[in-house]
Amino acid sequence: MKGKKFSKLTVLLALQFIIMIILSLIITITISSATRKNTIEHMETITDERAHIILNYVENAEKTLTYYSKAEQVTDLLKNPSDPAAAKKAQEFTEDYSASIDNVEGLWIGEWNTHCIAHTNPGTVGITTRKDPDKLKELQDAMLAAGDKVYNTGMILSPATGKQIVSMYKAVYDESGNPIGFVGLGIFTDKLIDNLNNLSIKGLDDVTYSMVNVNDGKYVFNDDPELVYNAAENDDIRKLCSELKGTGKDKNGSFEYKKDGKKYTSIYTYIPEYGWLLMLDDTKSEIYSLTNIMRVYMVIFGIAILALLAIFSFINRKQQKVSQKLASTIVKNNKTKESLYTAMFKDVLTEVNNRVAFSMNLEEFKGTNDQPCYFAIFNINDFSEVNTRFGNDTGDWLLVRTVDIIRQVFKNGKIYRTGSDEFIVALKVNNKETSAADIRESVSDAHHRLSSPQNSPVGKQTFGYKAALVKKTSEVNTSVITVLKDMINKDVNALQGHIEYNDLDNKA
Repeated sequence: MKGKKFSKLTVLLALQFIIMIILSLIITITISSATRKNTIEHMETITDERAHIILNYVENAEKTLTYYSKAEQVTDLLKNPSDPAAAKKAQEFTEDYSASIDNVEGLWIGEWNTHCIAHTNPGTVGITTRKDPDKLKELQDAMLAAGDKVYNTGMILSPATGKQIVSMYKAVYDESGNPIGFVGLGIFTDKLIDNLNNLSIKGLDDVTYSMVNVNDGKYVFNDDPELVYNAAENDDIRKLCSELKGTGKDKNGSFEYKKDGKKYTSIYTYIPEYGWLLMLDDTKSEIYSLTNIMRVYMVIFGIAILALLAIFSFINRKQQKVSQKLASTIVKNNKTKESLYTAMFKDVLTEVNNRVAFSMNLEEFKGTNDQPCYFAIFNINDFSEVNTRFGNDTGDWLLVRTVDIIRQVFKNGKIYRTGSDEFIVALKVNNKETSAADIRESVSDAHHRLSSPQNSPVGKQTFGYKAALVKKTSEVNTSVITVLKDMINKDVNALQGHIEYNDLDNKA
């Protein structure tokens, strides 16, 4: 009887461990799939953010040139180019104005025939830049076609300095609408590229940036300087250039390729305003590092289980010891499963749910007309600057403090850390008890508390935040994160406390 009893116990242990292996395998596969998807989505978001940085850099330069073109000193000189007094005032104004422009190569005023009559560098005054009639007409036609807007030639090598610049021109018109001249501006791209390279991405150390002009298929900038202004040889890039050339629609996506024996994933976004294709590249091994680690864990876990089976089979002759060992093993393995679950779905620092948990909990957020769901985003402005300026310890304190304040305001909300510097609160409310106005007031209250001066580890500091709110009364997917991010990124007043609100069910 004893022998049969021990045999049954051994079988029971074997079944227990086999079930644990199967469950762990299912969890690993599920989490790996979600992790891969979220990593790609995270990289797509980062690429979009970098594209906005480039777009803002160029648009700010265009605004600078537009303001300059409307100055009285500029129009007075173009109306009377031979007037010494007007020339002196315009030259002084040009030098003072350009001194306030970061990374400027040159700011100048030209007559309609490109004869320079004022310039950041006084030694350039008097030079005619377009002596070729065809080149002159091409420039004049382009400025006229732009109308009252800026004609942007894109990123080019400056013939004066040999460095890469963003070159742009804007026609100046008289009261009758006839062109009397133009203004020009060149901005170095060095600072822009340095800023992109200095924006680190947590967990992705091998990331590189590149950008291609889809009109000619040539690199605008690349991690390898020798490739700049040379045509891209990658078939996927060439195909994208062919598809996007002449289109004015946004597009983003990804493709994979091999280089020097390594496999890479490239996440791209198209900037139609200037015909630029921005790409963020990283090795597949780094992108899927968590998945690979989980696979290694499964192998180790399987070996450990087999070893435990052997041990228990060896000592099953002693029933009491086997029973004690079995109980201990079950408890340990249950704790292992709990720890694995916590590691996958929780943010260790702030102890709130992470982006993976948000994806897994989507079914809970299915609202109705009587019980709608609200999603609020709180984004720490320039969080990387906080870490750089005050150190990671202060950055960690700020993240924990952010969660504490949000939790104080939204006592019944579920908080998720969906990015390095962003948190989303999900609430399901009863219309009869809580209105949209109540939720918006709570979001405003939380934003006010977060933006107020705080006693940080480095003294009293004020940190900027952006916030937005959406409502949903039907099924929800992870695109709600993208919608919220777009709302705060496109709202120029977000940092001043303006909180945009959208009812997603009322959108066309």
